[in-house]
Amino acid sequence: MPAIPSSFDLLAHNAAAWDRQARADGPWSQAVDSAVIAAARQGRWHVRLTPGPLPAHWLGDVTGMRILCLAAAGGQQAPVLAAAGADVTVLDLSAEQLAKDALVAARDGLALTLEQGDMRDLSRFADQSFDLVFHPIANQYVPAVEPVWDECYRVLRHGGALLSSFFNPAVFITDRDPAYAGQGLMRPRYQVPYSDLTDLDEAAVAAKQAQGQPMLFGHSLASQIGGQIAAGFVLAGFVEEMQTPARFEIEKFMPSFIATRSLKL
Repeated sequence: MPAIPSSFDLLAHNAAAWDRQARADGPWSQAVDSAVIAAARQGRWHVRLTPGPLPAHWLGDVTGMRILCLAAAGGQQAPVLAAAGADVTVLDLSAEQLAKDALVAARDGLALTLEQGDMRDLSRFADQSFDLVFHPIANQYVPAVEPVWDECYRVLRHGGALLSSFFNPAVFITDRDPAYAGQGLMRPRYQVPYSDLTDLDEAAVAAKQAQGQPMLFGHSLASQIGGQIAAGFVLAGFVEEMQTPARFEIEKFMPSFIATRSLKL
């Protein structure tokens, strides 16, 4: 686990950064419209772990299913699942992201339970509270993911599923200097596990703070996949997806996104 400077409040910083992104209607903060909700009520719906469609058999019929959308607010996933018939709880660090879900719920008459908190601490929920945990592209905002997997395992019923996605750790190893990208070059610079707070120099960290950008952590596959297995899960599905268009040179050659479906037997 990367060391966090004692004077830095990571949770407060990342919450504020995501509040800012939500107010700016970033890609993961654009609430679905009423037509999407109406279609979901009629059985025509999909949700995303990665930019592309989720394999349909990973979810199936969600009617009556108790679902925890973990670090997944933003008015996109949870309202659709609720409209499709699920009993949905959302836990997210950002109040503004949760407000997106509240907006859709109020507008379209949906029942959603909204909770603000840290994805690593699900102590407010009893053991075996949920049938499914839906956890898309979020754990790069915490310095260690093993507590996330442990808590997901605890709150799932036996036979329940964890659907999660995360970045391929290779995305974090290269220097992002535009001068290299302009030449079509990749310069390996950072080791995995990666941490903005310990791998960037002080000026770069200060710039991210000043710009209100969230702090990122690149976790190893040993933590991402091995951590799920160590928590007790059995891996039952695996998907990779390319980033289109590529943001970094390395993304032209390998998938950035990994999604897993894991079961608590």
